[in-house]
Amino acid sequence: MNVNELLAEAFGRLPGLVRTAVEGLSPEQLRTPPAEGANTVAWLVWHLTRIQDGHLAELTGAEQVYTSGDWAGRLGLKPDPDDNGYGHTSAQVLAVRPESSNVLVDYYQAVHEQTLSYLAGLSAGDLDKVVDRSWDPPVTLGVRLVSVLNDDIQHAGQAAYVRGLLGG
Repeated sequence: MNVNELLAEAFGRLPGLVRTAVEGLSPEQLRTPPAEGANTVAWLVWHLTRIQDGHLAELTGAEQVYTSGDWAGRLGLKPDPDDNGYGHTSAQVLAVRPESSNVLVDYYQAVHEQTLSYLAGLSAGDLDKVVDRSWDPPVTLGVRLVSVLNDDIQHAGQAAYVRGLLGG
């Protein structure tokens, strides 16, 4: 298995996790926190998608999927390329108001397709390229991809857990 196949396999598990976390939930369920101040299913899936979208855009130099279409509007938000959920207040969490679970699935799928396209062009040597010198030690492409994958998997699991708490 080469690096492209390995990364595609790992990232390829996310669409199913996202779909399982949100499918069949009403807009109200998507927006209901399991407790005051907690994250909603909608916010968790939006956030994991924003993280992947933002990092992929940085790596490729392309526009974010989020700002290239009406994803923000369909989620009740403004198309701010810098808004990815870090540091959100409870009110900001509740402001993520998707029209339906399909919006979350479709947005993730659009980001996923771009991710797979990017991964297909990588070589093993590319993973050692430094992509962020603001950290000590500097962050390589391989570390960044693993970090994004780790964040996404954790948030997909959290969304599935919140879904269970809501009886979904």
